[in-house]
Amino acid sequence: MADGGTENEQLALSESLFGRSVSRRGVLRGAGAGAALLAGGSLLEACSSGLKGNSKNSSKKITIGFVSPLTGDLAGFAVADKFIIDTIRKTQAFSKGIKLGGTTYEIDIVVADSQSSTNRASQVAKQLINNNKADMVLVTSTPEVTNPVASVCESLHVPCVSTVVPWESWYFGRGAKQGDTFKYTTMFFFGVPEFGECFIPMWNRIPNDKTIAGMFPNDADGNAFRQGWPPLVKPAGYTLVDGGAYPDGTTDYTSMITKFKQRHCDIYLNGPLPPDFNVMWKQAAQQGFKPKLATVAKVLLFPADLVALGSLANNIATDAWWTPSWPGKSSLDGMTPKQLADSFESSVGKEWTQTLGSTYALFEVAYEAFKQVGDPHDHEAVAEKLRSMNLGNTMDGPLNFTNGPAPGVAIVKPAGAQWQAGTGKFPFDFVVVDNSANKSVPIGGDLKPTNA
Repeated sequence: MADGGTENEQLALSESLFGRSVSRRGVLRGAGAGAALLAGGSLLEACSSGLKGNSKNSSKKITIGFVSPLTGDLAGFAVADKFIIDTIRKTQAFSKGIKLGGTTYEIDIVVADSQSSTNRASQVAKQLINNNKADMVLVTSTPEVTNPVASVCESLHVPCVSTVVPWESWYFGRGAKQGDTFKYTTMFFFGVPEFGECFIPMWNRIPNDKTIAGMFPNDADGNAFRQGWPPLVKPAGYTLVDGGAYPDGTTDYTSMITKFKQRHCDIYLNGPLPPDFNVMWKQAAQQGFKPKLATVAKVLLFPADLVALGSLANNIATDAWWTPSWPGKSSLDGMTPKQLADSFESSVGKEWTQTLGSTYALFEVAYEAFKQVGDPHDHEAVAEKLRSMNLGNTMDGPLNFTNGPAPGVAIVKPAGAQWQAGTGKFPFDFVVVDNSANKSVPIGGDLKPTNA
């Protein structure tokens, strides 16, 4: 398997952004291990570059790599990452290290920016493993980031935990077949069935013609949604009108919008890249496509995403996997979701965002896995603990990796939420309006039609 670049092409280290991070200098050429695997078959049969992690490492330091899209089209997912890393580092659990047997291991967190690029994500994952000797890699936010990182980790035999990616996109998108087990890579989030449990009850509460407009690109998320939604909506009495498998970066959606208007689609459903949705939604308003309820995935998840749309974002519904009222708390120090959200707002001066909970939980999972092994550098032992982990409580709620829809997958049950006109210091409020999929999440307001 190709090494993905010469030593001179490797990313340089810097002491910027997060105190200790992988720099963003230079754009590496060529796909890394992750991208190659995505293009060419099952990762479970992948070759190795020859480096199997650092299982014989005798260092008294545990190195955790963290990859997220700090820049680029997906940067909205990473708005809270610096705050979370700073918060995690200050917890007693991480600042005091982990004592295993008679040895105390300090914990070093090394951060890398995927730049919202699949190739870049693969390259920085290799950098973390080869140069930083990462004992585990944590990664978040869409298959464009999580899949190449997880693929590299699997091929190099390094434990990895992913989140904020539909499990089908993460699992089948990496070449797995139902029942296959990734030995070193695990994840927590939810998938298309949970989207259905979240969205369909909201559709049912708005009088409509039972016809859904589907905007699904030709990428990992779009293809997973295109295959997964029809079996869910048909039993509920809905018809899905697929707008077509368009390429990411499309700038003219006229034919798609015309199709939706001709079919009288009262419900809107999607799974695009955020910039593509903004273009489409503005064109839809200009061309008179105004569905009674818009339910979106992968976009408008965070307050910053609303700025470009302004009033066009009013009453758009989406999935919630974490809020300040979420039923969970930190397993590291007992902090509640509300305390975390309040701390973020007071420290950063921005409205809280959902990734606070999921990113925080990544480090809870990592800490628990390292606690349960005799040698934190034993990658097989750590990976086995991840696959068998059942955490009754985290900042993102309970996480059970033993009973998910695929091996090593833990499901977070979402709630239905809606962006409504703000009643406080922020332009929009993220209001939980339906808890059909997760009854433990409190309702915060009434569901309103996107367009009356």
